[in-house]
Amino acid sequence: MIWDFRGPSGAKTAEHHEIHLKEYIDIEKLPLKVTGFEIKNEMHAIAFMVVTDEHMIQIRDILKPHRAELYEE
Repeated sequence: MIWDFRGPSGAKTAEHHEIHLKEYIDIEKLPLKVTGFEIKNEMHAIAFMVVTDEHMIQIRDILKPHRAELYEE
């Protein structure tokens, strides 16, 4: 699951959003471990959470990511 943040404050917002993703995982006691944020350029950053098929619908409906991609290690 991916959340896009644009503009000059996008990087800080994405970094902060990852904190909330980790909090959600802890509160819901989910067996998910991979979260992060990436700065794509000075005007675009993302926060992301890797989810399993089992939890995808729940997280999509509650956290409303902007988009999703298949994660391959």
